[in-house]
Amino acid sequence: MKGHSGAKKTTLKELPRIGDRVSFIYVEHAKINRQDSAITVTDVRGIVRIPAAMVGVLLLGPGTEISHRAVELIGDTGTAMVWVGERGVRHYAHGRALAHSSRFLIKQAALVSNTRSRLAVARKMYQMRFPSEDVTSLTMQQLRGREGARVRSLYRTQAKLYNVEWTRREYDPEDFEGGDIVNQALSAANVSLYGIVYSVIVALGMSPGLGFVHTGHDKSFVYDVADLYKADISIPTAFETAAEYKEGEDVGRLARLKVREKLVDGSLMQRIVKDLQYLMDVEETDEMFIDTIHLWDDKQKLAPYGVNYQERS
Repeated sequence: MKGHSGAKKTTLKELPRIGDRVSFIYVEHAKINRQDSAITVTDVRGIVRIPAAMVGVLLLGPGTEISHRAVELIGDTGTAMVWVGERGVRHYAHGRALAHSSRFLIKQAALVSNTRSRLAVARKMYQMRFPSEDVTSLTMQQLRGREGARVRSLYRTQAKLYNVEWTRREYDPEDFEGGDIVNQALSAANVSLYGIVYSVIVALGMSPGLGFVHTGHDKSFVYDVADLYKADISIPTAFETAAEYKEGEDVGRLARLKVREKLVDGSLMQRIVKDLQYLMDVEETDEMFIDTIHLWDDKQKLAPYGVNYQERS
C-alpha cells in the first residue's frame, strides 16, 4: 500500500487571489515544515500552523530552516517567499509567482521600452501622489523635485506629530544600527512594505526589475510602486515606533509589527492590484491564473504549442 503524500494539490482557480490574502509573515530562528495544506513554524515557544494559500508573502529571516515539502507547498499556492537579512532589511532571494500568464509582463515591458509610454506611466505614478494637481506637462526632473519636497515635508510633519527629533534620512544597509531610532524604524518599515509590494508584483507575473521611475536595479519596479504608499504606511509607522521605543527593544521588530497591524485587513494588497491594473492599463481576468503557453509568430499573434511544425517536403 502506497503512503499518503499529502493533501491534493489545489488548482490555480481555487487559490485565493493575491488581493484577498493577509499581507506578510516574518519568521526567524525557526524551522518551517509542511502538514497537509499548511506550513508549520516551530521555534522555542512551540508550533504554529499557517494555511499557506492565505499568506501573501513569507519573509524568511536569519536562522530559518525550511523543508523541501514546505517550499513545494508554498510554490504551489503562489505565496511569495523572500529571504531577508537580519531585521528584514536586506533582500537575498525570492520564490515563484502566482500567475502563470505573461500578460502583465508583456504590457509592462512594452510600456517601459518606449520613452513616451514610460514617461506617461511615470507621470501617472506622480499624479497619484498629487491628486489635486495636473502634472502631465512636468518633466521628470520637475517631478523628482516635487516628490523630494513632498517627502521632506512628510518627515517634518510626522516628527512634529510624534514629538520625535529628526534631522534627515540616513540608511546604510551594511550598518543598520548606525542610524538613529527613527531611521532604523524607517528602514524596517520600508522593507516590510517592499516585501508586500514585491509579492503582488510577482503574483501578477510582472518583473520587479522593470521600473519606470527607478532603473538599473533588480527591484526598481518594487521601489516605484512602494513609493506610492510610504506616506500612508511606512513613514507614519516609523515615527510612531520611534515615539514609543524604549531602550533595549528591537526597533526593527516593533516597526514590522506596526506595519502588519496597519495592513491586517488586506486592503493594501487589493489597492496595489488595482493600482497596477490602472498603471499598466490592463484588466485582471481569469486568464492570468490558467496554465497557458503559445509560440510567438511574426505573421500571426500566437501559434499553438505542442504541435510539430516540421515543414512538409
